[in-house]
Amino acid sequence: MSLAPGSTIGIIGGGQLGRMLAMAAARLGYRTIVLEPQADSPAAQVANRQIVAAYDDPAALAELAGASTVVTYEFENVPVQAAQTLAARVPVCPPARALEIAQDRVTEKSFLNGICVPTAEFCPVDNDEQLTAALKKFSGSGVLKTRRMGYDGKGQRVFRNMETGGFAGTCEAMGNVPLILESLVAFEREISVIAARGQDGSVAAYDPAENIHREGILRTSTLPAAIAPDTASAAKQAAAKILAALDYVGVIGVEFFVLADGSLLANELAPRVHNSGHWTEAACIVSQFEQHIRAIAGLPLGSPARHSDCVMENLIGDDMLKVPVLLAEPGVMLHLYGKAESRPGRKMGHFTRIERRR
Repeated sequence: MSLAPGSTIGIIGGGQLGRMLAMAAARLGYRTIVLEPQADSPAAQVANRQIVAAYDDPAALAELAGASTVVTYEFENVPVQAAQTLAARVPVCPPARALEIAQDRVTEKSFLNGICVPTAEFCPVDNDEQLTAALKKFSGSGVLKTRRMGYDGKGQRVFRNMETGGFAGTCEAMGNVPLILESLVAFEREISVIAARGQDGSVAAYDPAENIHREGILRTSTLPAAIAPDTASAAKQAAAKILAALDYVGVIGVEFFVLADGSLLANELAPRVHNSGHWTEAACIVSQFEQHIRAIAGLPLGSPARHSDCVMENLIGDDMLKVPVLLAEPGVMLHLYGKAESRPGRKMGHFTRIERRR
């Protein structure tokens, strides 16, 4: 059953993704309420109401559940217990299980391998001795990551062709938290697929974007990606398999490495709208944000077709100085996030250049 016009959608998280979800919900006639501890958050600036409280505050969760017809979230580090508490009172989309899987890199990769979506090889690491053994297994190379809470390249260390030994203190330097060592992958490019699954099980997948990261932060997403049609199709099929396995409702982002032969290794999944899908608001009739609202509201999914080629670029820190020039450039769609303070590494907005589809 679809949400009636004027219904309220709860959003956990007040960042830029929540902001764009609230804007999309308003276009479809829905109201939004945001749970976010930071007052005047980017999402709260465009939502109907904000609850200023911690994401796991019991009174705030009860207030959110009582005010919402359905609840969603804009980032994957929402406390799983909070999502489960809400789900006992109001539908939560995507499901809490998707959060639980995405929050732990070992759990995530084990899940993907379990549904026959291949990933890089990996080893759980809890101490320096296990790190030494894992590096020996991977010939002295690998990417050591925190299992939980990492984003935009944070909580990572790369080892290349190092002798397996002499790593005393590494785990302590990483915070003495559970870690994962992933084998290095000789990939040609990185791509991502944004896909949605509706309440009726229907799936709509956007064309894969080719992504470039610098210092662990997404810089650009380009459409079309320089990949073969079979590779694009395989990426969409893998995303659909993940959605079905999770009984998912809403939009998901799935990142892949493309190998020299065109085959794919899944890197990670994000149970939410995704930075690498921002281009959809400029190059598609139905953006990823509207698609997510459609899915969780029980509405028919829109077409993911792309009417233009495009390049989306994040505005990070002092990139904000480019804004006057970008505003004067034809064929550019600019979106600023309403953040008062510009800092190095902070995403302040994005822009998308579009041109006629080739």
